[in-house]
Amino acid sequence: MSDDTLLPADDGPDPDVAAAELALGLLEGEERALALRRVLAEPGFAHSVEVWRTYLSRLFDLWPEMTPSGGVLARIERSIDAPAVPVEMPAQRRSLLWPGIAAVASLLAASLLLVVLLRPISVPTAPPQPKPTMAPAPAQILVAAIDPATTGAPVTAVYDPASGGLRLTEAALADANQSAELWIIGADATPHSLGLLRTKGGTVLTVNAANRAQIAAGATLAISLEAVGGSPTGQPQGPVVAKGTLSQV
Repeated sequence: MSDDTLLPADDGPDPDVAAAELALGLLEGEERALALRRVLAEPGFAHSVEVWRTYLSRLFDLWPEMTPSGGVLARIERSIDAPAVPVEMPAQRRSLLWPGIAAVASLLAASLLLVVLLRPISVPTAPPQPKPTMAPAPAQILVAAIDPATTGAPVTAVYDPASGGLRLTEAALADANQSAELWIIGADATPHSLGLLRTKGGTVLTVNAANRAQIAAGATLAISLEAVGGSPTGQPQGPVVAKGTLSQV
């Protein structure tokens, strides 16, 4: 068989129409066999058939599903049981049928577009808002009155846990040959140096991170008299001349 037998006659259907008819399942018998041979022999025709199948599948995917009534199913079953009556469609009538199919497909697409446009738009609900978290309460200011062991005015200390700042009033406890050194005695019961105090005017100290953990309500602030420049060992070497307990304001 030559390749010419695979091509339609001069008065045959348009190739694109034949591709659409094959995709729709309208061809039967020799016409279907001829179209299938063309699919194998003509890549362009095979591509047209695939394009039509894709287009029709997408078109029908857009149509909403409907459940037929019971009467429809009964009529279909009766038609299946009835003897088939072969009906041969003339080629001229088939060529006239294709414009009608195209018109129905266009009408179907327009109807689906209208359904989409007229469908009420659902307004998305706002996502649940997380419950507001309460900000932690600010740390309480700590104060202490550091009373001298003998006579004299107490030294007032005010500690701000947020900044680590410690302010003290004038501590006129040391002479020119001594330094007054401040200590914190916390939960570990060990003195930790917080720094030296000025003999005239107030003193402002910034507590380092390690010593901040020791400063709490109930901890003791103590002042010792050390050699000029403070204790060289990190522990009190001279006498403790004043003590006071921290408490929350």
